[in-house]
Amino acid sequence: MSERERSSGCLLTGLTWALLLLGLWLWGSEVTGVRPGTATGDVAAVGRPADAGLPPAARPLGAALPQRVDIPQLGVQAPVVARGLDAQGAISAPPYDQAGVVGWYGAGVRPGAAGTALMVGHVDTETRPAVFYALSTLEVGGTIHVVRDDGRVARFTVEEVELVQRDRFDARQAYGPREPGRAELRLITCGGTFDRASRSYTANVIVSAYLTGATR
Repeated sequence: MSERERSSGCLLTGLTWALLLLGLWLWGSEVTGVRPGTATGDVAAVGRPADAGLPPAARPLGAALPQRVDIPQLGVQAPVVARGLDAQGAISAPPYDQAGVVGWYGAGVRPGAAGTALMVGHVDTETRPAVFYALSTLEVGGTIHVVRDDGRVARFTVEEVELVQRDRFDARQAYGPREPGRAELRLITCGGTFDRASRSYTANVIVSAYLTGATR
């Protein structure tokens, strides 16, 4: 998300988000019909190779607040702040003067606990790249670490990277849980091209990951 998008933003808003955020808790551990190995949108960069050979899921952790997100492949070490919904019903990203900060939907699942935790970040600002600028280049099998306030570091393994066009967006498939009982993580930012007429990006980059371990 960029400062040039202030008029409309890029993360999906309004009714779509309202239904999604309600639905996530109603679906719980229900399988959404999106199985590993199945792309739900236009696969960006790497996508998910059928022979990825990903590790098994780890048992979900207890609930704890996220403090930092580390993505070694991208050289990202970013503080996390809890965010609510904005006036349009979307998860409110951190302020533009905090473009290196990741926003976590604080009314939702805590990263490492069972369910899908949602995190958002800017892709750029008017003058420079932001925290999720290179998100679409993450590779399947890569790791995302979430430092929690219980002293544990939750390790998530990337299973899919997608570029979902806004006119093809399906909230349930994109953000709902992929497997019953797993602890999952979604990282979301803008993607596609910048449409000057609507002052927004044409797509969203969505990284799907699941818990595969934890350390202290």
